[in-house]
Amino acid sequence: MLSSAAVNRRLMYLEGQSQAVGGRGRIGWVERSTACQVYRYDGRVLRKSAAGRYNCFDAGSGERYLVAEPKANGSDKLFGGVVDIDEDAREEYWLRIRNRPDCLAFPSFQAESRRGK
Repeated sequence: MLSSAAVNRRLMYLEGQSQAVGGRGRIGWVERSTACQVYRYDGRVLRKSAAGRYNCFDAGSGERYLVAEPKANGSDKLFGGVVDIDEDAREEYWLRIRNRPDCLAFPSFQAESRRGK
């Protein structure tokens, strides 16, 4: 468990390795230790690693995850595809990250590949 004094909450992009091709990514609020070695999201504890494209692993299942700041241009997903936005993160994402108030009602979007075409 992370102590509240050593945690900050940030809007982040998350993608499990199993979601890389054909699956969905996610934008949501993540608790992050001040040392940035542990992330908590949706009951998962994700620990930092140096494993190629995926920078974290689930401490329980071992599944690898990409956890990153969301990109202003929406090219968050490694190979492109649908990205879902948590309900409590939608306003922050569309207004502050993407500067797209016209999209505020959209719970997901089609992301371009972060790796280029």
